Amino acid sequence: MGTAELPRRRRFSLTRRQWMIATMLAAWGPGLIVMLADTDAGCIITAAQSGDQFGYAMVLPQLLLMPVLFAVQEITVRLGIVTGKGHGTLIREQFGKWWGLLSAGTLLLSAIGALLTEFAGVAGVGELFGISKWVTVPTTTAFLVGLAFTGSYRRSERIGIAIGLAELAFVPAMLLAHPKVHDLLHGMGTFPVGNTQYVYLLAANIGAVIMPWMIFYQQSAVVQRKLSISALRQARWDTAVGTVLTQGIMIVVVIALAASVGRKDTNAALNDVGQIAGALTPYLGSGNAKWLVGASILGGALVAALVVSLAGSWGIAEVLGWKHSLDERISRRNAKFYVTYALSHIIGAVLVLASFNLVSLAVDCEVMNALLLPVVLGFLLALEAKALPTEHRMRGAYRVIITALCVIVMGFGLYMVPNTLGF
Repeated sequence: MGTAELPRRRRFSLTRRQWMIATMLAAWGPGLIVMLADTDAGCIITAAQSGDQFGYAMVLPQLLLMPVLFAVQEITVRLGIVTGKGHGTLIREQFGKWWGLLSAGTLLLSAIGALLTEFAGVAGVGELFGISKWVTVPTTTAFLVGLAFTGSYRRSERIGIAIGLAELAFVPAMLLAHPKVHDLLHGMGTFPVGNTQYVYLLAANIGAVIMPWMIFYQQSAVVQRKLSISALRQARWDTAVGTVLTQGIMIVVVIALAASVGRKDTNAALNDVGQIAGALTPYLGSGNAKWLVGASILGGALVAALVVSLAGSWGIAEVLGWKHSLDERISRRNAKFYVTYALSHIIGAVLVLASFNLVSLAVDCEVMNALLLPVVLGFLLALEAKALPTEHRMRGAYRVIITALCVIVMGFGLYMVPNTLGF
């Protein structure tokens, strides 16, 4: 009898394992793609500057930012899964249409500004290999617009994650730079807070960790996935793994530059793709520097462009009550959403191709994001306390700690404003 029951037990075990895998795959995705988008072209450049100027002293701050990033994005997961509504929709319902329009309008402007950075990154990678921006930028625009028009959110998400994983190309770059463990441990215990440039770069790294569009995107994405409360645990794991992945990439970039360019104390200019590849060439070789830096920044720029434009389009559609499902092909019912998505890419591409003053635009974008962050995090905490049932809200010491961390992040964001403007 025991022998006869064994196959049935095995079948049950296998079925249960398959069920667990299916549950994981159903919930995983939004956290991974939004975190990969968080390590975009601008963030990689910021991490490169940090490693060049202050070496391993910028590694520990990246580790300390992990729980902050996870906590903020985990709130968006709970809001999306428990309420079944996007961030813009909740703001409109809880605080009124005008507050919703304010948050969505500034989000859209921020998204277009972020797209400029991503398209500039794509153009820089192309120029690294002798390809004109008149080829790379229109091609990228057509690809990203076409991707959303396929009628499948999951297809777009999977392709975005696959592209974003190219950021891991910086791992072999770090290994080729031959970092020394002793120097790494020593640098992690160094905090030159008396140096204004260090504090400014620290603020830039903190500001780069939580982008306003990340909150809108992940909440809308879990709603798009139609995840139930039973999937909340897996969605949290998705967010946790994504958090470790994105901050891990930032740490890898910091270490790669600290172990190479940073050792010479040159404070090299690292403001674009070509300068980063050029600075690493003596340590990695010309071919390795081009391909590894190019792949990493291109992957980050493409996945960020996809996520940013969707976040802005979703936010506008939710506030205005438009149909906005990527699982439906374009029709009269959802045309406004798709047009908004396409226009965000087209406007960003045109501005880059028209050779506007991109430095000035980037500065304006950074200031706008810094100013927007307190508004977005303020709304996030208010919605968590107001829109969720009691059993799904933060309580006690955890609420106090997370609120305090959000206030610190908002403070660093605002700190960047006068410095960015040169005051």
